[in-house]
Amino acid sequence: MPQARNLLRFARRLTSDSAGAEDLVQETLMRAWRGFDQFRGGTNARAWLFRILLNTFYGQGRKGHLTLVPLGDTDRAGSYGGNTAFEITDALAMLPVDQRTVLMLGAVEGFTCREMSEMLHIPMGTVMSRLSRARQAMRTRLEMTGRIETASQSAGQKVYSQGENR
Repeated sequence: MPQARNLLRFARRLTSDSAGAEDLVQETLMRAWRGFDQFRGGTNARAWLFRILLNTFYGQGRKGHLTLVPLGDTDRAGSYGGNTAFEITDALAMLPVDQRTVLMLGAVEGFTCREMSEMLHIPMGTVMSRLSRARQAMRTRLEMTGRIETASQSAGQKVYSQGENR
């Protein structure tokens, strides 16, 4: 199944363990197989599969329990030790579910706002505002950890480096 890897990556972000993600993907693929007669030819099969995965996930009563699997390990003292992947995962985990979902579908899976609107059954403007809020929240969180520069720091470095090249 060409989309199984993408579904599994997304499911791992929705569940707290790999086994749960694998179960979710397996159930998704079974539902897709059983309901294939409902698939409309000429539409986006990938978006259809992701919609089934989300419906399955929400149907299992997990909506209120979304957690992200940490990508990095903490050291013995419990600090992140500068692990960028862990800090990004932590920042994602702090987003509200609706913002996290559109950010993952858009930034990680590459769906357009129109596709996300159709998948999530919400207006495109809502998708765009959730995506904007999610990006801003991520930016703010990562600025606090020092992982990205503020706009003023970035602009100052550009001016400095331009003067240096002359």
